[in-house]
Amino acid sequence: MVNSYRIIPVYTGDVSGAASALYELGGLTVIHDPSGCNSTYNTHDETRWYDEDSLIYISGLSELDAILGNDEKLIRDIVYAAEAMHPQFIALASSPIPFLNGTDFQGIAKVVEHRTGLPTFFVPTNGTHDYTIGAGEAFLALAKHLFSGKTKKAPTSVEGRKKINILGLTPLDFDAPGILGSLGAKLSDYEIVSQWACGSSLEELKKADEADLNLVVSVTGLKTAQWMQEHLGMPYVLGCPVGAYADVLMHPERPAPETEEGDIVIVGEPVMAVSLKEHLKMRYGLKACVIDPLETTCPGVFAQTRGEEDLEALLQDAAWVIADPLYQPLLPQGAGFIPFSHEAFSGRCFRGQRVNVLDDQVLEEWLKPLTERETVQ
Repeated sequence: MVNSYRIIPVYTGDVSGAASALYELGGLTVIHDPSGCNSTYNTHDETRWYDEDSLIYISGLSELDAILGNDEKLIRDIVYAAEAMHPQFIALASSPIPFLNGTDFQGIAKVVEHRTGLPTFFVPTNGTHDYTIGAGEAFLALAKHLFSGKTKKAPTSVEGRKKINILGLTPLDFDAPGILGSLGAKLSDYEIVSQWACGSSLEELKKADEADLNLVVSVTGLKTAQWMQEHLGMPYVLGCPVGAYADVLMHPERPAPETEEGDIVIVGEPVMAVSLKEHLKMRYGLKACVIDPLETTCPGVFAQTRGEEDLEALLQDAAWVIADPLYQPLLPQGAGFIPFSHEAFSGRCFRGQRVNVLDDQVLEEWLKPLTERETVQ
């Protein structure tokens, strides 16, 4: 059956993706949903919840509110919270019930902005998509709020170093110990203006139009990069500085990664997976194919799946699979497996096994079961 899952879980939802994208920016994020759903977000989808505060609220949608469309109650609650908490902006997100009811979030955002005087925007989620959609729409909505009607500022590079923004950076994809530090070390030749949106404040994001280049490290940042290229004339590159691939990554004129077949299969977030594929080819001469189980994709992906049966069929000829451990029940008999746990898929299950693939020494050790076997064969 298309889009069905009987063995493996689904990925983090779009609402959690939106909340994660905006988590550190000092805004008030309001998810219009029954109140119990906040526990799913803060205990399973957000690693920062217990260490760092964020103004993320659930509207407490009741059955009566849903039936009668009591928008005024929602508006009053948002205004009250904004007056008490003094956020820098307000973002609204929808769950399935308000989406099915046809709630006018654009209209609500205008009323809230008028009453509070705070920038207010709607992130078009509905609870039926994965996190790449929600986070991507949240980054895009924020970029439009910050830069619509503006032109790109003249870069003021320091000591000849290019200025860059890093787009698509949240713990849903980058939760391995030390990975943010490794990313910064890999990009030490550049001046990082802003990180969207982990490790940067809203004030730093407001300076993103001063950069020369956007580096998109996950598909959650792709829509924003494309919008900034069209409206600000800012080019972007797509990829992660994984191993040998880091040597060619930061060149906008380089060819996009090719789609390749091979009996090494990488399943996961496509930008990271394609970057890992390119490293295997450049460092070891190994061909791997990338399977994208998400709704947003990028160049270099062999196939996108539309459910568990699609994925299982694509794995049947795999000799080696690199994926989250929860994919193991779908592997063909005798296939080698390298676990690559992913916060947005298995949550807390394998947090102690996260692999920082941006650390070259860790990367080489992690790939040894595959590379040494391939060398012997």
